[in-house]
Amino acid sequence: MSETDTSAPTLAKCPAPKPWIEAIHAYVPGRSKGKDGRPLVKLSANENPLGTSPAALAARAQAPALYPDPDSTELRAAIGARHGIDAARIVMGTGSDELLNLAAQGYAGPGDEVIYVRYGFSVYDIAARRCGATPVVAPDCDFGTDVDALLALVSERTRVVFVANPNNPTGSFLPGGEIARLHAGLPSDVLLVIDQAYGEYVAAHDDDGGLALAEAHENVLVTRTFSKIFGLAGERVGWATGAPGIIATLNRIRGPFNVSATGQAMALAALGDAAFLEDSRVHNRDERARFVGQLEALGNHGLRPLPSQANFVLVLFEGALTAEAAFEGLAERGYIVRWLPGQGLRQALRITIGKCEDMDAIAAGLREMAENAK
Repeated sequence: MSETDTSAPTLAKCPAPKPWIEAIHAYVPGRSKGKDGRPLVKLSANENPLGTSPAALAARAQAPALYPDPDSTELRAAIGARHGIDAARIVMGTGSDELLNLAAQGYAGPGDEVIYVRYGFSVYDIAARRCGATPVVAPDCDFGTDVDALLALVSERTRVVFVANPNNPTGSFLPGGEIARLHAGLPSDVLLVIDQAYGEYVAAHDDDGGLALAEAHENVLVTRTFSKIFGLAGERVGWATGAPGIIATLNRIRGPFNVSATGQAMALAALGDAAFLEDSRVHNRDERARFVGQLEALGNHGLRPLPSQANFVLVLFEGALTAEAAFEGLAERGYIVRWLPGQGLRQALRITIGKCEDMDAIAAGLREMAENAK
């Protein structure tokens, strides 16, 4: 600009994100370190405390460093054989998170609505906003999913309904009859997404019927993951099944090489390690029951563990000891759990079921803090 130029400087322009993207609150993962950077025993991300199947670890060493099979053909065939599903009705994802986002992206957009329950998985809100749809939150029933509340919010703008079963972060579970009733109450052009990330922890006799619904109907998608009971959280492998039209839609918009060769090899091996899966399931069932019993003994101090069918327990703090104080106190004792004020759960902690000695230490720490709280 010359000395004689008195015009105002031109402000530089930059790309502006869409307003619905700016409205997203980014996903916050469970922490693994204290505020001072000290490593803590991580019980904040619902990982398998038994680690990873030895067979899967062995398969990792043999995986080639080449482009992976873009269709995960062998893995889809193995999943199909395990669950009695036509492999053509299975799509793989970078964890089930990718598939949840793709379900919203494929069937909803600006002007549409996506429904999920209060205290549901935080990715549902992100998935709705990411494609420009409006998230609609249904009231809960004592921190669980209320089918009638969900159905009451369905309108001509509804395109997708998300239900986690078991639910994260509350651990609640809808039996098959309720899932069927929810589906029956939805218009046929509304996609019902049943998120079964913790499905392998549910007892066989408590099957919610989601896979059968996905087999029989054109508007049901069931998602699952290898991140939890299979112990492959770091590999990011998920899958979903539904009608051919739904699977075709998700295949159009998923990443072309979205599951790595290592992830495919490890998931395939993990599927075949029945002993590891059963050990993981039994450990979780027994340790969860024992931990809940220890917490129920603190009921007179205001601690209330909610019923859970997953590999974690949501504990409500309704007495003198607050969830925030308990969170900080457990961190001082070497443990990091999940405090979720951002999801409206300021009064609760989600605690992953870990090893026996870890759960004993947490129960003892909570007892000590509860007895000393004023």
